[in-house]
Amino acid sequence: MFLVALGILLGRPDVSVLGVPMILSFVWALSHPPTMVPQISVGDLVSVPGSSTVSQSLGMRPAEGVDTVRFRVSAVGYSAVEALVDVSGPRTFEMSATTVRTGRRQFFGVDYRSQGRDSVLATDPETIGPSSVLLLPRPLWLQELPLPFQLHGLTGSHDSRRPGEGGELRDVALFAPGDRLRRIDWRTSARRGSSTGRGQQLYVKRTFATADAHIMLVVDPFDVVGPDVSTWSTGRIRSDHMSSLDIARRAAVSLARLWIDQGDRVGLVDLGREGRLLLPAGGRRHLHRLTHHVALADAGREAVLHNRAPQIPSGALVVLFSTFLDDDPAHLAQMWRHQGHRVLAIDVLPRLIRAYLTPEGSLAHRMVMMDRSDRVNLLSLSGVEVVRWHEGERGVGAEAPVTPLMTLARMRRRHR
Repeated sequence: MFLVALGILLGRPDVSVLGVPMILSFVWALSHPPTMVPQISVGDLVSVPGSSTVSQSLGMRPAEGVDTVRFRVSAVGYSAVEALVDVSGPRTFEMSATTVRTGRRQFFGVDYRSQGRDSVLATDPETIGPSSVLLLPRPLWLQELPLPFQLHGLTGSHDSRRPGEGGELRDVALFAPGDRLRRIDWRTSARRGSSTGRGQQLYVKRTFATADAHIMLVVDPFDVVGPDVSTWSTGRIRSDHMSSLDIARRAAVSLARLWIDQGDRVGLVDLGREGRLLLPAGGRRHLHRLTHHVALADAGREAVLHNRAPQIPSGALVVLFSTFLDDDPAHLAQMWRHQGHRVLAIDVLPRLIRAYLTPEGSLAHRMVMMDRSDRVNLLSLSGVEVVRWHEGERGVGAEAPVTPLMTLARMRRRHR
């Protein structure tokens, strides 16, 4: 249109002729509007097993009069991606993203608008998604873990302190009513036994009984923070940084898997969901159920002060996962220790990045960390065993504190 008008004003027919094809194309596009809208569909959002990648398929079916579709794909924590796609035939694309986060996450919000011939006509923007997926934490391999002061049951994989069947040698004693014949030590009987009026005295080997351990995992989903201290006030955590809750989920699943593999019984308390108690049990099926519950732990509500500690089975080992940035979890740990439980506090605060703090932020951070240090020291003085769960390199992984856990495993003692 501009060239035609310019040619008329200047008296240049050759200039006007240049604009005629454009006008004809515009009129043709207006006279042949799209009669249908392309069918846009998305598949199920899936996580790739054994990796930190999530993917989803995006399918398109063509429509009469529609040449292209403009897409904008976005997700929280990621830069949006835009593309102009030719839909002259059926098309399928794969959307994927990599994350180290766990729990309930949302990915791939798709905004699109259809465009007619030469992009003269376009529809209003439409939206599909985002889709939600539950990302399960991947456990780490551990070797040896602490046990509670008291063991339970009549059988298991650990040696108890009471006499019974299946454990290590306790002593050698004279045969008494109730002893089994297969426990007679014939060599000791021949060497030490003396003949009486009733015959030769017999000696038997007595053993310790075996039992299993009861463990309660307690997840504190409040005060979720990332490695970058400058983001603590906003609550926004980068997608390539593990939050404290992500580390807690991974630590809980890692510990639970080894205990359950040993034949112990593991339960779960989620402090963020009152009344949700998963009783101690064993087996692979229970491990899958526990992993699912741990992945669902989230700070969906404001923290509630627990004046009374959640009920824990008698004699169980309590393992509390928290950042200890406030008094509530530390208070619960002390209450459980005073009730006679062995309490293991797993500190899941990430390795901190302070490079982007302002002077005021640095001062506030120092005050918060001083309070936290005093809180952790009081826990140690009250008999709670504190273990730091280290974060991996560059804030994108977690490393199990193998040596401290093995040291605590060898320090099992009788509760006084």
